[in-house]
Amino acid sequence: MGRKVGCNDDNNVAGIGGSDCVCDVVRAINDAQDNVVEMECDVSCARSIQDLVSPVRGNGLDTVPFILYDKKGKPFKGFGAEVRGGKFECFSSFIFRVNEVDDEDCCAVLELLVFDNDDKACGDPCEQLDHEEVEDLERTGICITVDLNCFCAITCLPAVSLFN
Repeated sequence: MGRKVGCNDDNNVAGIGGSDCVCDVVRAINDAQDNVVEMECDVSCARSIQDLVSPVRGNGLDTVPFILYDKKGKPFKGFGAEVRGGKFECFSSFIFRVNEVDDEDCCAVLELLVFDNDDKACGDPCEQLDHEEVEDLERTGICITVDLNCFCAITCLPAVSLFN
């Protein structure tokens, strides 16, 4: 039998090898594509971040809202509560704003975002987002702490202004 060659065997695919060979190859493909054509995605994390920090100051954008997905591909729904008039009011949302990230343990403080005091998220992110006005997205002030290592995907929404 011949020796089975795997990713950890210092293969050299197009000059790339090592223990993270798939990641390295995809990274190399991305770099090569970036040198050929501009970013094609109209909505992506990179585009939202670019819009947020664009040198065209005064655009009023201050937040990149996003949706997280667990390791099974299911959208993550956050829950929290505040006290109004002596009673708890529960909020849930698939949409978040990052407030803080701990670089050591990759934990983050995320704020739940909702639409115009609509405190209940529907069954999935598209139901929560569909036909909502961008300017109706608002901060709840309710934050949760999450371990970012527990998620496998993120969808960034276009950058918005939540502080005006």
